[in-house]
Amino acid sequence: MKVRNAIRSIAAVIAVVVLLGGCGIRRKKYDNPITKDTQQPDKVLFDKAINDIEHGKYEVGRLTLQTLMNTYDTSEFLAKAKLAYADSWFREGGASGLAQAEAEYKDFILFYPQLEEAAEAQQKVCMIHYRQMEKPDRDNVHAFRAEEECRNLVRQFPNSKFAPQAEQLLRNIQEVIADGEFRRGAFYHAKGSHPAAANRLQALADHYPLYSQADQANWLLGESYEKMGPRFRQKAGDAYARIVREYPLSPLVDDAKKRLTAMEMAIPEADPVAYNRMKYELENRSKGSVTGSALGFMKRGPNVRMAAKSGSPAMEPMRPTIPVSVPMPADAAGGFTGDVAVPQIGGSNTALDTKPDARGAGAATAAGADAATTPGAPAANAAGTPAATTPGTPAANGSETASGDQTSGQPANTQTNTDNAQGKKNSKTPKAKKQKKSDQ
Repeated sequence: MKVRNAIRSIAAVIAVVVLLGGCGIRRKKYDNPITKDTQQPDKVLFDKAINDIEHGKYEVGRLTLQTLMNTYDTSEFLAKAKLAYADSWFREGGASGLAQAEAEYKDFILFYPQLEEAAEAQQKVCMIHYRQMEKPDRDNVHAFRAEEECRNLVRQFPNSKFAPQAEQLLRNIQEVIADGEFRRGAFYHAKGSHPAAANRLQALADHYPLYSQADQANWLLGESYEKMGPRFRQKAGDAYARIVREYPLSPLVDDAKKRLTAMEMAIPEADPVAYNRMKYELENRSKGSVTGSALGFMKRGPNVRMAAKSGSPAMEPMRPTIPVSVPMPADAAGGFTGDVAVPQIGGSNTALDTKPDARGAGAATAAGADAATTPGAPAANAAGTPAATTPGTPAANGSETASGDQTSGQPANTQTNTDNAQGKKNSKTPKAKKQKKSDQ
């Protein structure tokens, strides 16, 4: 009975604490307060806004900060107020809150790139996507965004106190990305799609050498190349040699040496730097708990316990590659570098320029004249009508060439024949009159 009452009391206390925390009474101290003690109105507004943010009153705190920034635009606390405005969205959380916080942090970096808080703002942007990362077998959009933002922090603020933390975050993020690539490559390998498996595993081994299972990835890569035929024998040997050289403490070293011996290839020496790095990783790798292993499926984020603790992370994004089984064009290495030009058709030495146009009237007239001078062939006029003149019969005018009447479509010498007939009639009439007169 006493145990039951004690359990009820503990439960009641926990419920009260949860309710008080939900009501905003719980206070979470702000990271960047202003230690200067003054009673200036802008400082009073800033302190009031920070107090509201610490107690979970984010909307009230943002309204107070907006009043400060709009009223005292030359205040010495203006940069601090803008950073606190972004921090209020970051603390509020949620998809919309984190998106708004990222936009506000980007604005702060744009307006105040020389301040020390600019590196902190970039670190918060990195953490926004880092906290939203999914497990390796799920969507990796936030993982790639987190990798990009953390890489920007290391490049833009290399001397900042946040740079070492950003490098470790990069190792954790790349562990998640590489684990996802390894799972896809292992799936293709088990399925028998060896070109696809080799494509995934080759990109992984080249770009993320700090991956905790890089030795296993190289082993599957060598097997995939071996099963693709003798043409990829050298690539398979390179994968096995990398295990011996760059991962000397791996349990696959002996098997890799046996494969190299069977392939009659040289066995490389272990790299001392890789040996020391791998030894350090094995000694400082955090051990997982039984509870974490049992309840890991309930956790949204990935498990980065196996991520490297030393070594330089990759500072370039991983680019998609083309499988080695895809044939490359002959000019793929150099590419086309010349200029595209269209030559102009010039000169007057073509038949179109030297010969007469067959569609013109001159060609048809010339053809008609040729036909008229040939014995036994009818002459053709410009309209294509045959002439009525026969060989041996002179034309009416003597020197003129018979030409067709294009209007009526009748032969050209019709009028000439009529005139001849009329002339003959007229020539006979006087003779007839004289003969009649003599008879009388």
